[in-house]
Amino acid sequence: MCTERLACYLRGGRAPGGSRTHSGCRDARPPERAEPVVLPGLLYFALESAVWGGGMAFYDPAGVGEVPARAHLLTTGQFGDIAAQEMHREPGSELLLARALGVGRDRLGPGRYETLVCPGFLDGIPVLTFTAPDALADADLATPRAAYLRTIAAGLVQAHGWSLWRAADYLSTRPGAAARWSPATLLWALEDMAGGG
Repeated sequence: MCTERLACYLRGGRAPGGSRTHSGCRDARPPERAEPVVLPGLLYFALESAVWGGGMAFYDPAGVGEVPARAHLLTTGQFGDIAAQEMHREPGSELLLARALGVGRDRLGPGRYETLVCPGFLDGIPVLTFTAPDALADADLATPRAAYLRTIAAGLVQAHGWSLWRAADYLSTRPGAAARWSPATLLWALEDMAGGG
């Protein structure tokens, strides 16, 4: 959701607090438009991020609840190149989207972000994302680190106009995060990082 984080995927670069430099897309243009959306399902944190340390964010479209997100209008090639970077592949290959568009899901490989999901359409355009193959019930939950949550919180503030408190309250109650973070401790960490402390 965070504009600056998306720019790392499009133009290349490293997100603040992250440990990986992204190669960028073949087409580095910004999205034609971006809109806040709310998807059916659940956000959870699991496994271990090589970029951030701690748990990674995953989307379970079959989970109970709603997930605030941001839809970016990208070309098929840009989406494929961003997905390739998350799949630890070199950008440049076109993704086959027919199955994901037809049945709502397509597992492209065994990796953490190698399952495409189409939770619906926006103005007649398919909304696509990628996530883990596992549902929440099968996930190895893990606590996310503050720098990672800061990036997600920034996206919630930018896309949905949430306060930092509302973002902290939401994120700290997601499976995987709730074991370590309370709304107050996460808010303190986010404010501390925002102030450079």
